[in-house]
Amino acid sequence: MRRAAVWAGCAVVALLVAWYAGSQFASSAPQASAGSVRLGPDAGEPVADYLARLSAELPPPGAAVPALVQLRAELEAPDVIALADGAPLTVRSVVFRVPLPRVQTALRFEALAPGVPLPTALDTARQRAGFAAAADAARLTGRAASVAAAEQAALAAPCACLVALVVDGERAALDTLAARPGVRAVHAAPPGTVPVELALSPLLPEQTGRADPLPDDGPVPPT
Repeated sequence: MRRAAVWAGCAVVALLVAWYAGSQFASSAPQASAGSVRLGPDAGEPVADYLARLSAELPPPGAAVPALVQLRAELEAPDVIALADGAPLTVRSVVFRVPLPRVQTALRFEALAPGVPLPTALDTARQRAGFAAAADAARLTGRAASVAAAEQAALAAPCACLVALVVDGERAALDTLAARPGVRAVHAAPPGTVPVELALSPLLPEQTGRADPLPDDGPVPPT
């Protein structure tokens, strides 16, 4: 009986030692830091300076990395599909923004379902962005609610509302994409970056001098 108790005690000690060693090993492993890799200009950064530094941040040949593709104007889904056509890359997520003159509208970030044809994935993402705008319109009050309602109305059907996308690709594919009409800038993340580390702040078409907030003194269209 005593021998069984001793063996049981030894088993408990061994399990505790194994748990401690495992927890120490896990805690020493490097963890991805959410939002630690910024893609897009810094707040207030001169646009010319931002665009000039992007070539130095492209990956070496053969390394596939995430990259933020920023557009010269909001595009419809078929235009975005044409941009990506023929380039060996994967579109991971998109950024919707309803353009309204002198009205600040939301950036709506939507991941694309993997394995789904791009036209279907983009349409589903647009619908989700519209649902998010509807939720904002119901939750907010005053001008903010009116703006969200206008966004919902625009996103209810296919619209020129895509302002940026996140792709995975190698250097050659990113160079090809950057040279295509409609693309303003391609900002690549460092090799080894995982999606959770990305903090996205795309350059907007109206930001031509500095990456400053846009005017918000225009009338909100009725819905």
